[in-house]
Parts: sequence; structure tokens; C-alpha cells
Amino acid sequence: MKKQFNLWSLLVTSLIFTSMLLVACDSATNTPAATTAATTAAASAAAKTTAASGTTPGTVRIYSSLPLTGSSRQQSLTLVNAMQLALDDFTGGTKKIGSLTVDFVSLDDATAAKGQWDADQEKANANKAVNDPQTLAYIGTFNSGAAKVSLPILNQAGIAMISPANTNTCLTIFDAGSGCDKTEPDVYYPNKVRNYFRLAARDDLQGQALAKFITTLNLKKVYVIDDSQTYGKGLADGFSTAAKALGLDLIARDSIGGKESDYKSLAASIKAKSPDAIFFGGISQQQAGKLVADIRAAGIKAPFLGGEGILDDAFIKDAGIAGEGAYATIAGALEKDLGPKAQDVLKRYRDKYGATEAYTIFGYEIMSVTLTAIKNAGTADKAAVIKALSNVKDFDGVLGKWSFDANGDISLSTFVVNQVKDGKWAELVGVNVQK
Repeated sequence: MKKQFNLWSLLVTSLIFTSMLLVACDSATNTPAATTAATTAAASAAAKTTAASGTTPGTVRIYSSLPLTGSSRQQSLTLVNAMQLALDDFTGGTKKIGSLTVDFVSLDDATAAKGQWDADQEKANANKAVNDPQTLAYIGTFNSGAAKVSLPILNQAGIAMISPANTNTCLTIFDAGSGCDKTEPDVYYPNKVRNYFRLAARDDLQGQALAKFITTLNLKKVYVIDDSQTYGKGLADGFSTAAKALGLDLIARDSIGGKESDYKSLAASIKAKSPDAIFFGGISQQQAGKLVADIRAAGIKAPFLGGEGILDDAFIKDAGIAGEGAYATIAGALEKDLGPKAQDVLKRYRDKYGATEAYTIFGYEIMSVTLTAIKNAGTADKAAVIKALSNVKDFDGVLGKWSFDANGDISLSTFVVNQVKDGKWAELVGVNVQK
């Protein structure tokens, strides 16, 4: 009898515990627990609706992955704000595209420990998107090195990846002159289907723009430095190839690691070579400001030039007065040459968020083209969104009229040269190159 009582007690206790667990689990949504029959019926109905329409009703998600921690924060924030503005404009503030509700989630791929993008964090962000069945697109990354981490993960999962800023040539094409490994770019596309698109022109093209600009300054001898990262090395390689083709004399090539206590020894080496110009392929977070400060302290007056990696307040802050006169290029057109659509967006952005940055217009455009692809796909199917992006032709946006080519590269090849004047970056001149 005692044995029967214990079994009965155990059964009752188990039933009570199970009931409590069901209530606790369901309380998180503040919704009464559904019966098994009701749940089964609802699931069956949803399955029938999906099968009949070819769509997944409900919410779809767009993730962005950008360095919101560290000195790239301001550039990343302008991208996120501009993307939100574009989402509001496209959907009239409803977040609805047909039967779909678009949820935009901003992720940080930088860490305080590194002060810039972190490979482990970028990997975690990509996996978060992959493990979310509602993901339709991944906007990012800012740094080309980060893209090389997440692109294979997203490609394997069949998720569209669209970058507002990646410029490394090897992400989309093989170019020996840009330092591409023989496995690139195929290594980033394990499922053999291209899912990657970008709004920033490649480094081989930016290298041409920088080399072309240097010739307009009547400079000849160039000392080349990179920051040992994917973006920096790729830009330096692309520039070097273009510079040689234009007859510039590359007198030396060096690299920095971004953690040195100073660059006095490198500055001495540069001074000994008497360059007419110093080219830097890299980002501000790799101590570009400290580098130029030590170069100027050594009495070297040669112009200092780089790409969009130093086109930020961090470079000016770290360089101090030594940063005056430095040049930096970025893909795009001079603001004064942008059309009415872009001017309207920039005005409304300033009214809502404050000052614009070089990437403001890119943030708006990248969300606009992503939402257009979702609309044109007419479904919550990942493959359909990738196909819609690959079919983007003559997109009439804030950047002008442009297309994606078969590699996912944008058709535009115009760059803006900026210069530090009175402690601030200012647009100087536009440079066009041929693809």
C-alpha cells in the first residue's frame, strides 16, 4: 500500500509541476496557454496557407552588423540612422511591405576590448542571423576583414549580404594586382551561389582614383604603408598597381601593426627616402593618426593620403595639428552634385538626427535597395530576395542611377577626395575612373 501511495504521489506531483511549467513558459508572452488541439489546428492552417501562397506570413527581419563600439561608432550610427529613415520612408512608417512586417535589428560587431571590429563578434552576429528563421537580409559589414568572416557563413545559409562600405577587391573578383589569394573570391561562396552585394566601389578602382589624384598634384615618388589588415593591404595593393601604371615611382613599402608605441623609426626611414607623397592603406583604429603625427614630428612635409578608412573624426583627433592637409577618398559623388532625392534625404536627416557623415547617403540607399528587393521578390523566401538583388538594374536612388553587376559590385566608379581643413574633413574634388 505504501508503494502504491508513493507512485500516486509522484504522479500527482509530476502533473502539478508540468502545469506550472506550461503556465510559466506561456506567461512570458502574456498569452493563455493554447490547447494541444488548438495548437495543432493553427499549425496545420498556417502550413496550408504557406503552401498555397508560397509566402511566409508575418514578420521578416533585416539585421545590420556594424562597429558601434570604438572610434567607428559615429560612422556606424549615421548608417543605422539613415537605414531607419529609409525604412520609415519606404513603408510610410508602417514597416509593412505587402503582408510582411519588416523588423530592423542593429548589431554591433566591435568590442570594447579591441576598440574596433572583432572577428569573434562578427561571427556571432552572422550566426545569430542564420539561426533566426525570419532573417531575409544582412546589411554589413563596415570592414572588409569582417566580411571575410561572415560572408561564408551567410552564403552557406543562403542569406543576402549587402555592404555599404566593403571595398576589398577580392571579395567579389580575383585580381592579382590587388593581392588576391588564388582561392579568392570562391572561398567566400561555399554554396556556389553569389549572395553578396555592395555599394562601395572596389579598392582596385579606388587605387586608380588615388593614383590619378596624386598625378594632378605633380608628385612622383610615393612611400606606401599599410596597416596589415584586409582592407589596408588590399587598398595599398590596388593603389600600387594603379600607381605603377600611371608612371609613379613607388620608392618603398612598409606595414604597421596598429599597436606600436610610436612610429619614430618608420618616420626616420621615410625621411631617408625623401618621398613626394605618403600613401596609407588602413583605418584610423590602427593608429593612422599617431603615424602621421610622428611623420610630421620628423620634419616630413610630404602629403599624406589614404582611403575612407581614415575619413573620420578619430583620425583628426589622434593626429592633432599633424592631420591638417591630409587627403582621403571615398566612393560617391560630391554632395553638391547629388540630385534632388539625395538633397531631400540629407536635409531631413539633419532635421531629425543632426549632422550628416560621408556614409549617411549610403545608409539610406542600402536600406532602400534591400526593401525594394524584398518587395520585388514578393515573398519571404531568402533565395527570391537574393535573385531580386542580383536583378537590380538602373536603380534610381539617392546615389543616382546604378546597377549591380554579375559579381555583386555596383556600377558606379566615382570617388570624392576629401581634405582636412581647420580640423575638419571637407570635400575637395571628384575623381572618375573607368571600370
